Amino acid sequence: MKMGKKIREWAFMTLGVCFVIVGVYFFKFPNNFAIGGVTGLAMILAPVTGFSSSTIVLAINIILLVVGLIVIGKEFSIKTVYGSLLLSFGLKLMEEIFPMTGPLTDEPVLELAFAIGFPAVGAALLFNNGGSTGGTDVVAMILKKYTSINIGQSLLISDFILTLFAFPAFGVQTGLLSMLGLILKSSVVDSVIESLNLCKYLTIICEDPDPIEDYIVKKLRRGATVYKATGAFTGGEKTVILTVMNRAQAIHLRQFIKENEPEAFILVTNTSEIIGRGFRGM
Repeated sequence: MKMGKKIREWAFMTLGVCFVIVGVYFFKFPNNFAIGGVTGLAMILAPVTGFSSSTIVLAINIILLVVGLIVIGKEFSIKTVYGSLLLSFGLKLMEEIFPMTGPLTDEPVLELAFAIGFPAVGAALLFNNGGSTGGTDVVAMILKKYTSINIGQSLLISDFILTLFAFPAFGVQTGLLSMLGLILKSSVVDSVIESLNLCKYLTIICEDPDPIEDYIVKKLRRGATVYKATGAFTGGEKTVILTVMNRAQAIHLRQFIKENEPEAFILVTNTSEIIGRGFRGM
């Protein structure tokens, strides 16, 4: 079970990095969307240095990884090293296989959507499995270890400053689109993470709990918490069942209750942060 879980984690992290590579290389780089981070810095430095953005990303990430390993030491995550190197070499490989001379389309807003969407899905898959693509995450780890600076705000300010450089470097239109991308980036990532983790929290109030409990435990392979309660209006004895499951299981349970205990009262709540056995660890 542990080996299977590890393989699944690394597979999803690899898929996540691939999403980031597609979004950055095919949509972000050709349009000069400098939406903060190492890739944004690379795009701003590319015209000045004469190197490609992919080469600069590779160089900066290797430098940050070396510094991170020296400064942070054993606490430095192997998953961060993996994600960072895979992204860096992946971008460089794409540059060799699919050289880009310009944007894929003449619709910059459409391309901005994909420049945000692909990396957002990739970042969500990475964060969900304890990984990252390095870059500014390494800077955040170093700041966290040695300072009391608010890391989230510091990284947001640095991303904002980098995005401002897109105006003189690439023009007003690209600068405005980059600024829009920066504003949307974090909210899109959060939304994707919540969607990936979405579960249903059900509160079931009924008079005959046994068939429902059996269905939850034996058919759906989920747990439940059961306690007795009293109806405020009727004064009658009720049973309350609390359970959490994925969306597909919740649909099956609702259908079962509808057919076997139609008088039951069901409250269904969306939740994306379930911690415990059968879900996520602490």
